[in-house]
Amino acid sequence: MPATIRERVRALSAFETVKTLLFVYVVFTQSLKAQRHLRARGFRQTFSDFWTWLCQRVIFLALRLPAAKQKVDSQLGEAALKIENSLVPKGPDVVRHLSLPAEGRSPEWILPEMDKMDGEAVKHTNWKGGRMSGAVYHGGEDMQQVIVDAFRKYCVSNPLHPDAFPAVRKMEAEIVAMCLRMYNNPTGAGTTTSGGTESIIMAVKTHRDWARAVKGITEPEMVVPISAHAAFDKAAAYLKIKLHSIPVDPETRKVNVSRMRRAINSNTIMIVGSAINFPDGNMDDIPALSKLAKRYNIGLHVDCCLGSFIMPFLDRAGYPCDVFDFRLEGVTSISCDTHKVKGNVLSFLHLNWTDLDAFCLHFGGVYIVRIRTKGGLYGSPSMAGSRPGALIAGTWAAMQYMGQDGYLESCKNIVGSAQKIVRAIREEIPELYVLGDPPASCVAFAARDKGGLNILAVGDKMSERGWHLNGLQKPAAVHIAVTRLTVPVVDQFIADLKDCVREVKVLSSSMSSEEKGEEGNMVALYGLGNSSAVGPAMVEKMVTAFLDALYKA
Repeated sequence: MPATIRERVRALSAFETVKTLLFVYVVFTQSLKAQRHLRARGFRQTFSDFWTWLCQRVIFLALRLPAAKQKVDSQLGEAALKIENSLVPKGPDVVRHLSLPAEGRSPEWILPEMDKMDGEAVKHTNWKGGRMSGAVYHGGEDMQQVIVDAFRKYCVSNPLHPDAFPAVRKMEAEIVAMCLRMYNNPTGAGTTTSGGTESIIMAVKTHRDWARAVKGITEPEMVVPISAHAAFDKAAAYLKIKLHSIPVDPETRKVNVSRMRRAINSNTIMIVGSAINFPDGNMDDIPALSKLAKRYNIGLHVDCCLGSFIMPFLDRAGYPCDVFDFRLEGVTSISCDTHKVKGNVLSFLHLNWTDLDAFCLHFGGVYIVRIRTKGGLYGSPSMAGSRPGALIAGTWAAMQYMGQDGYLESCKNIVGSAQKIVRAIREEIPELYVLGDPPASCVAFAARDKGGLNILAVGDKMSERGWHLNGLQKPAAVHIAVTRLTVPVVDQFIADLKDCVREVKVLSSSMSSEEKGEEGNMVALYGLGNSSAVGPAMVEKMVTAFLDALYKA
């Protein structure tokens, strides 16, 4: 055989070998990913997800037919208009400020104009009356004055320039130190953020960067309870991290630890637990999750944003609970909010690493440092560059004003009121049951008889009485996050809840199934989400319409 032919044969053989190796590599890596996915989700959940996806594709194809598309677009348009009308004031008396005034307005004009806007509001919730679930954490007129005075003193300060505003730098460092001690990690580190969502995103980024530097993980994954805050979904989307959502026990409402363990693989950078979670106010088994994190050498973030300044005082207030903070070796970061009790709007990310190298790399995931910039050296402790120093000053002032005794008293009042609601539902409202065993400030309740009482209709009836509550799904439920404002009206809440349950029972007995589906906003929105395979997609469109309406002047 001529040499040139042999060379071509060898080259072709080498090419085929490379193709084969590449094929084997692709099949192996994709099979490994599929195996990890199946291990995390299980065959039943994977099949359910696939079946839902298939149903969605079929229904979406059907909805492209002209008649069906016209009907759906019409109904969504009506829903969007209803949302807009509920948010955007309209009428001849409404004045809109769409461009800068030719001449500056006087202070005597500005404040009355703001008052007028409150009067124009389509539906202005009287949050001072204590009928709003969470959202507003007002500590009283005395506390408000302390915070406002601090705002006024430091209204133009910017922590990005600590040399120009040394007092703000000092206050921020002291806030972090006080919070670290509160969560039993006085030698740790932390930073302030604009809110719980930013704290969670920074914690996820930090674990991602640590895992890449220490373990070489380039396709990171994290494992979170299905009850975890939506900020983890945001973090996964922003930071390109695969997220596994693990179900909670239907009775205890704690994340299934065995399922979480099964979802951990060599690409896992962190797991998550809540103390407490937002949907039903329950706390995951943090000690068990800590052991899991230590066993697999991964991070454990504890989301204390809703528990904030209540959870650390539970034991002293007479409401003992499991350990959830840095006393557990596996806990590597905690986020908490100062505004969940006393009206500030800062949040904190606390860090804890025992290995020095890992700690430096981890903390480097929070700090953003750039040397090769035309503007010179640049260092920023979190996502934001310039930050409002007034918020830091207000937080420091509020924490000094409250002290441990103040937070302890608030904890007793808030948790005592929440437990009063729990007892009333369990002992006096047989049609309802409490989800899990909530240890702190948030209580969720659902209908005991699935075929009878519509709990979302109960929520709508409570709305008619001025209560601003949160609707939930899977299972359908309603929750209230108790604040200091709720404490004086908790008896009225219980009485109204009893009345609304009775009203819905009477109405339901005389309504057709179609009429039941046309009740209030909770029924319409959360009922749609569970109505069909494309229900969640329709809800997403309605939420998008809501977000669009927010920016309609």
